[in-house]
Amino acid sequence: MENVSNITNDSLSPFLPFSLSQNRRWDLVSLGEVLLRFDSGDERIHNSRNFRVWDGGGEYNVARGLAKAFRQKTAIVTALADNSLGRLAEDLIWQAGVDSSEIIWREADGKGENTRNGIYFIERGFGLRPPSSAFDRANTAVSQLKTGDIDWQNILKNSRWLHTGGIFVGLSETTPDVAAEAMKIARENGATVSYDLNYRDSLWREKGGRDAANLLNRELLKNADVAFGVFDFDSKLSNYDENSFRIAAQKMLDEFPNLKIIVSTLREVKTASKHDFSAVCFTSNGEIFKARNYIDADVLDRVGSGDGFASGFIYGLLNEKSASYSIECGAAHAVLTMTTPGDNSMATLPEIENLMRGDSATAKR
Repeated sequence: MENVSNITNDSLSPFLPFSLSQNRRWDLVSLGEVLLRFDSGDERIHNSRNFRVWDGGGEYNVARGLAKAFRQKTAIVTALADNSLGRLAEDLIWQAGVDSSEIIWREADGKGENTRNGIYFIERGFGLRPPSSAFDRANTAVSQLKTGDIDWQNILKNSRWLHTGGIFVGLSETTPDVAAEAMKIARENGATVSYDLNYRDSLWREKGGRDAANLLNRELLKNADVAFGVFDFDSKLSNYDENSFRIAAQKMLDEFPNLKIIVSTLREVKTASKHDFSAVCFTSNGEIFKARNYIDADVLDRVGSGDGFASGFIYGLLNEKSASYSIECGAAHAVLTMTTPGDNSMATLPEIENLMRGDSATAKR
């Protein structure tokens, strides 16, 4: 790959509704929860006496990755309880370069009875010991959002892209309506809409599980242009077959003709510390583009790597790169995200493009 800026001329931008020449305030706005992540480092949660705090959250991570690694203009739309934890989250958002001006602040009662901020504790795992987490996200400010709370017309006339997904809509009975409202208004304003089929069992266990989540996802996908995730598709890298992917993606496109691009990561978890990783996308004209395989990629922290893929892939589309560049950029950013602690990467664009070229990990002096 001698020139990663234009691997091929197969640009995906003609498939998408936004005008790349538009001068809008934000390249992307994410709708989702911002969590404070408490990381036990090399220790177990139940033994640790020290935790390092990070910012995280599925939909938010995409905005953060685009801002921090790719220097795009992004914002987060969420709600936080106005206390010290909420302001800590805001400070971390600022450090990431994400615009926090659209955060809704809710009054906190000091006891967490009326509204709270979501937190979670995590141990990264190692070798044969898998990652483990413990969430505390009930009654959060963001889960209480309702339609009409957010001035979507003003926000989305100023954004080229809206991103949300299955984690946000699983937070409460009202958040799916908020997502539907945002996605509809985004399309009316010519913004591209992406939706991630992310599933969290802890959010859906008492609400019907994956079947209930997919039923809701199917309603929301009617207003999406880009889907991250494919129904009825085995995303294990070792089982990848192009024809099987084509059949699953085409079936999804037949059900949702509004979709322009369908994307899936491909992952094989060998141990907590070794993954095989790749990604593949399908366009509405039937073309398939697949990233190179990263075999035995070393993993320090896998959390957020899927969001890292999404931010790299979206970066390519926002900047009129080729389909090949976009899928390779997403995959390279994902595997680099797994090499550092926290939900998000510490990679730079030159580092990402070096990996896309196939450069080794030899020290640069």
